[in-house]
Order: sequence, then structure tokens, then C-alpha cells
Amino acid sequence: MKVVRTAIPDVVILEPRVFADERGFFLESWNARDFRVALGVDVTFVQDNHSRSRRGVLRGMHYQIDQVQGKLVRVVRGRVFDAAVDLRRSSATFGRWVGIELSGDDHRQVFVPPGFAHGFLVLSDEADVLYKTTDYYAPQHERCLIWNDPGVGIDWPLSGEPVLAAKDRAGLRLNEAETFA
Repeated sequence: MKVVRTAIPDVVILEPRVFADERGFFLESWNARDFRVALGVDVTFVQDNHSRSRRGVLRGMHYQIDQVQGKLVRVVRGRVFDAAVDLRRSSATFGRWVGIELSGDDHRQVFVPPGFAHGFLVLSDEADVLYKTTDYYAPQHERCLIWNDPGVGIDWPLSGEPVLAAKDRAGLRLNEAETFA
């Protein structure tokens, strides 16, 4: 597995070794030992999620204030623009964002550690996104940062208005949101 650091060093892109031939391909999507060696982080994932969305759907920017979740995100079909915002006040990158295009063709994954808001915009007709989490979903602790907060300034590759859930339309700006120490 190749590790690519982003502009926010704690958010990393993982490029698995892909073995392809005329039959198709094989890749190892998760290996705890390799992850620990490559990143120096011991992570336990407790939940796997699968999301299917159509073009223009923007899901995010979600986080949990308690039962904080780290996420290992990959796309198995289609393409998305994946974004993470650092919500850790003690971090030198607090309030900054990083965006990565993920696709089912390149097999890249992104690890978003605990303390970040996370979301994605679907760029293809449909996309299937799989992600592992380091803690269980807890709706009572779920929070949402507004996707278009001018104080954060995520440069979403939009060609119109995104399709949003009601909770995503009601997200808070960073200066109003609950954040982490």
C-alpha cells in the first residue's frame, strides 16, 4: 500500500497494490498490520457502511461530537469528490479542508481520522461509496457543518445546485458548530 499525504497530513490517501490480468483484478482493501506500519496508527473499525447516490448528491459535512468516528472511505463504482474539514481546535490545520477525487477505477481510499467533518459530492451518474468507521453511528451525537460555509471555502466541483438532505441544508457554519479540543 502506498501512502500519499494531503495538505492536511493526518488525512491520507491510500493506494493499494492492484493485481490485474485478463480475468479482472484483486486488491487488499484493508490490512490492520500494514496500516499500523505505514501510518503508525493502530485503528479498530467497528462498522462498515455502503452508500449509493446519484449525480449531484452532496452528503455532508457530517461528524459525531461524541463517539467520534474516523473513516476509511473508498468508491467501488462511479466517482466522487470527497472532502474533510479539520474540526480540532488544537490543530494547526483547524478549519482547513482537503478534497480528493475517488473512483472505482483507481481504487484509492482516504483515511479521515476522528475530529474531522466529512462529506462527498457524486460526480458520476451513480456512485457506490463504502466506508469503515472507528465507532458506531450515534444519531444523538451527529452534527453537520454546512457544506458551503464561506469561512471554510470548500471548492466543490459543482455544475449547479447540489441535491441535499434536509439535515445537510440545516448544517451550521464553523464559527457556530460544536468542535473538538
